[in-house]
Amino acid sequence: MSRRAATLVVASALILVLGIVGVLLPVPYVALTPGPTYNTLDKTEDGKPRILIDGRRVYEDGGHLNFTTVAYRGGPGNRIDLLTALRGWLDDETAIVPEETIFPKNESVKDVERENTRQMADSQSNAVAAALNQLKIPIGTRVLVDSVQAGMPAEGLLRPGDEIVAVDGRKVTGVEAVTTEMGSRKPGDKVTLTVVRGGKQQDVTVTTVASSDGKRAVVGVLLGQDYRFPFKVTITVGDVGGPSAGLMFSLAIVDKLTPGPLTGGKFVAGTGTITPEGRVGPIGGIQQKMIAARQAGATIFLTPADNCGDAVPAAPKGLRLVRVETLDGAIKALDALRTGQGEVPSCPRN
Repeated sequence: MSRRAATLVVASALILVLGIVGVLLPVPYVALTPGPTYNTLDKTEDGKPRILIDGRRVYEDGGHLNFTTVAYRGGPGNRIDLLTALRGWLDDETAIVPEETIFPKNESVKDVERENTRQMADSQSNAVAAALNQLKIPIGTRVLVDSVQAGMPAEGLLRPGDEIVAVDGRKVTGVEAVTTEMGSRKPGDKVTLTVVRGGKQQDVTVTTVASSDGKRAVVGVLLGQDYRFPFKVTITVGDVGGPSAGLMFSLAIVDKLTPGPLTGGKFVAGTGTITPEGRVGPIGGIQQKMIAARQAGATIFLTPADNCGDAVPAAPKGLRLVRVETLDGAIKALDALRTGQGEVPSCPRN
């Protein structure tokens, strides 16, 4: 073999090897694909209602109110290779997104999973509150210490999970009430917080300091709000995290607490966060969630208004997008679909 031919063979082999190595190299991207959907009106694998209401009359329901999920591949310590990313870019059902979209820098996989679990728990609590508020069933509220800031006056005095029931003897029932009471204090003032810890009530006196902007007095705690419901609602979702199932949880609870099925037997799926006041918020992965819903058999998809722009061009054939902004609006849309009377808001087409 001539020197020139040998050089070409070696060069070709090197190019081939480098190409193979390049394709198999891990890349900092995550592949998002349609995940499973779960009917909130159905039972879990062990035969228990996915949403169990104890202590209140429930009614027969029917049809589907499915919440949708997104599956992912990749992430820190388990990155996809370039070939997988290239295939995903060519696949209409897959979204390839930068790793930090799902796993923010300086956060471990476990940190993200813990946050997703917390968001799911908050979503369930908000969903119950929204449903009961919609049905005008009275609920109570309580203020909890969510976290204590290091180096601040409350450190060592207050603990996460403490329930604040009074500020200087004035009863408080919500975060806004605590904020209002603290608004009349000046930096350096002492404030006595009455808290319930471990079932026992006690007073904790803390000296306030100025906030970072110097405009108010603070003690260095982040507050959260929890609810006291008049009956027990248990939601079982398995290994699913995040806040995006809130709307569907609320609808299922309303369905179970009112006569007649909301869906009229239709296969409805959807997504959206929910606030205790019933506001529906946008979510991520709308394209994959619509595909998952259609593959499961859904013909109607409840779509947060702020997601309509991304949803319309990617909607699978045979899936009707219903625009929702509030829980009340979603219920009215389902009523209109069931009865054939009234307006059904749709996502506008550009």
